[in-house]
Amino acid sequence: MTHTPPTAAGTFSAKLWPFASRAAAPAPMTRITDQLNFGPGLDVAARSSASISKLQAPENQDNLLLIDANGRAVLLRDQTPQTTQLPDWPQGHVRLAVLDGMGGHGHGRQAAEAVATGLLRIPACATQEELSARLDQLHRDLQARFARPDDHDTFRRPGTTLTLLEIPPGREPMLYHAGDSRLYEITQQTVKPLTADHVPATAFAMHGLLDEQEWWQQVHGEHRAQISQAYILGNAFTNPQVLDDGLLPLDATNLPPFLRHLADRRAVAVRADATYLLATDGFWSCARPQPWIERWPELLAQPDAGHALDALFSDYAHNPPPQLHIDNLSAIVVRFATPKTVGNVDETALPTAPIPSHF
Repeated sequence: MTHTPPTAAGTFSAKLWPFASRAAAPAPMTRITDQLNFGPGLDVAARSSASISKLQAPENQDNLLLIDANGRAVLLRDQTPQTTQLPDWPQGHVRLAVLDGMGGHGHGRQAAEAVATGLLRIPACATQEELSARLDQLHRDLQARFARPDDHDTFRRPGTTLTLLEIPPGREPMLYHAGDSRLYEITQQTVKPLTADHVPATAFAMHGLLDEQEWWQQVHGEHRAQISQAYILGNAFTNPQVLDDGLLPLDATNLPPFLRHLADRRAVAVRADATYLLATDGFWSCARPQPWIERWPELLAQPDAGHALDALFSDYAHNPPPQLHIDNLSAIVVRFATPKTVGNVDETALPTAPIPSHF
């Protein structure tokens, strides 16, 4: 994801790389979670790649942050996985995050890396209020750090998406979301987004200018490389021509009724029969994302998270969606144990029938 000054339509635009459909697939990647241990209640696998094309290898503006059940953490530094051991990390507590730096500014990788590094300094959070307060403070601190005294043009400010799950042992995951990376819930029947993109279409829906079908088409039915809020950057939900410093949490107070279940900061009820995918937008940066995304239930029906992740990357490399734009790719696949093993699984959830294409 990249960032440029607003267009005539009053939005933040992202530069896209053209895709050569006959490009060779990249060499196999090692999962960056191979040396981590998430305990008996979680199965987690993660990868990040600059692109799937050997013909075009842009700088990897993405980042990942994973802290396992023993306090061992991994993130990308200079586009390379680095591990560290956190002192005094509570046993069984897990943190997972994907970040997509806004490369058009020129500091997208640095911004995403700074946030991932900052997440290492935030202690394990026990409540949604604590998590939100600490992450909002990190946003303010990094915004000040990247500010230039001689530059009053906020549209040049770097930014990054941040979609994070904080998972205390035996409890539901807590979500914190800013930007247009996504969290998906994938079962045998459905692919369900659990986050709302912070993009102009969502801003229009908040102001009553788009209905549910129109919103779905613009956000999930096509690719529009624009963003209305990002970590460090700030938000332009009220006025697309004015960038406010703070982050605006989207919730029941400002979202339209059809999006209120996708609040940015909330506990997420998870299912033992589902696969959860945290991913950056390189996975749906194509003209018609839905046919590709609708294949995920079959594609990710693998014996464990690692094989599901491998299947996702392999299929994307060998059978890319038509009219694909080359972009960075980062994904974390998560599976939760059965209700008898871990308490953060929704024991009442039942398999659902196929849902309409717009939700």
